[in-house]
Amino acid sequence: MSTDASSDFLESLPELKPGETFCFDCNPEVPCFNRCCAELTLPLTPYDVLRLRRQLGMGSEEFISAFATMRSFPDTGFPLPLLRMLDGPGEPCPFVTPAGCSVYEDRPGACRYYPLGRGTKMAEHGVSERFFVVREPHCHGFDKGTVRTPEQWLDNEELQPFNASNDKYMRLMAMVRATGKPLEPKLATMVVLCLFQIDKFRELIANMRVFNHVNVTEERKAAIMQDSLAGDEAALDFGLDWMELVIFGQSKGLTKK
Repeated sequence: MSTDASSDFLESLPELKPGETFCFDCNPEVPCFNRCCAELTLPLTPYDVLRLRRQLGMGSEEFISAFATMRSFPDTGFPLPLLRMLDGPGEPCPFVTPAGCSVYEDRPGACRYYPLGRGTKMAEHGVSERFFVVREPHCHGFDKGTVRTPEQWLDNEELQPFNASNDKYMRLMAMVRATGKPLEPKLATMVVLCLFQIDKFRELIANMRVFNHVNVTEERKAAIMQDSLAGDEAALDFGLDWMELVIFGQSKGLTKK
């Protein structure tokens, strides 16, 4: 997710031109291995929470309580969960071990991107993106490694589902930002429930008979209510459409009956 501060930070970094490559690898053979997994200010997106809490076998409410500090974006009022570092020397990530990341297969999108920064803005046909190289003094990953373009890095780090969901979330925030009015607290609480607590959102859908009020195909209904990773992804996608409908009275991906 982007803020004015993070946008300013990216603009200060060297930008990769289309087709330009960079050389980088991170593994236990690199002298600084695990050094970047500490003292982090790491925002969690709805998709990050979805993947992490399922990988850990936890309910979303339990996960947020155990691993996140809740803040909010001042310009939109949207929730901003920050991954809570452990107390003690170095303030390490709660998931890092001497052997590396214990949740590697479901690590957050920000971890997957490193050492790239991705700048985005809404465009006529989706999202336009630019890539920047983040070089920190302690990092030896650039000393030698695999040469890749940003697009090849995204493929290697399996970032496609993260980008698809996060870009849709960014679009919703951009729409709210354009109004000049942050979300009211009640709506912000609903965003937490519908986007960051997918298991609780399913309960809401069933108890409030949400499907009776919107046009949803039977196939999509079945996917949304399925208790699986694919089901969580479908439910989050629906939650984004639902929140757009709730906030603005209309949605690009959902219509009222």
